[in-house]
Amino acid sequence: MEWLTAPFEVAFVQRALWGGVLVSLVCALAGTWVVLRGMAFFGDAMSHGLLPGIALASLAGGSLVVGACVSAAVMTLGVHALRRSPRLSQDTGIGVLFVGMLALGVIIVSRSQSFAVDLTGFLFGDVLAVRPADLAYLGVALGVALAVSVLGYRPFVALAFDERKAATLGLRPRLAHAVLLGLLALAVVASFHIVGTLLVFGLLIAPPAAVLPWARGIPVIMAGAACLGALATFLGLLLSWHLHTAAGATIAATAVLQFLVSVLASGAVARWRGRTAHRLDASGPHTEYGHPA
Repeated sequence: MEWLTAPFEVAFVQRALWGGVLVSLVCALAGTWVVLRGMAFFGDAMSHGLLPGIALASLAGGSLVVGACVSAAVMTLGVHALRRSPRLSQDTGIGVLFVGMLALGVIIVSRSQSFAVDLTGFLFGDVLAVRPADLAYLGVALGVALAVSVLGYRPFVALAFDERKAATLGLRPRLAHAVLLGLLALAVVASFHIVGTLLVFGLLIAPPAAVLPWARGIPVIMAGAACLGALATFLGLLLSWHLHTAAGATIAATAVLQFLVSVLASGAVARWRGRTAHRLDASGPHTEYGHPA
């Protein structure tokens, strides 16, 4: 039992746990819509596209969060603007912005000889360095994400399943899409210093995708994703403490492992149900006494 509780008796691990749980809640709210909308590529591009703003903020001695917000705003506005082009697919626009922002970040990093070491923390996170101020910031981010998800629930649902019908119902799908991009940007910015810009994708996508085969209602998917994300945070911190591995990477890997287990289990259940249904069909209709009719 001590093996299970000992790591969380340390103050900085406790803060890391609370930070990871708050990030899991934010990512569950945003990630559910990302999975339902098929926007995983944009989520990946957004997480990588934060690098220029983070690099500039670090070199200037400013706030990394502010730098990340600027990059996220550029990515969001750029994707929303390119989406209006009739001759350019959304994936193409996202890909071009993704490469451009990543290249710009590398160029900025290459101008500094002392930035390479710090870059590791930005790319892979430093969850064990979470401060009380960070927890307050994550709490605010969670409140904003929850408010956006509640107020935008109806347009988001319509947008996720039929954009043309959303327009017919007067739900302004373009505005809903822009707000959804903003929600995704908020989740990425809130999470990058916990698991890093390269690994935030794991907490954003893996938990909702793991719940999706088992749940039908969107609120159920969000709740399940939040629980899985919090569990991944707990197990990841526990394993990283005892195995001496990177905490952020271990948390992300645990979330991905949950997804793989869910996919395998749902496939096994589907095959079992298929075989059961086949046997029932093959046996034919029966009378109330159990004999073939």
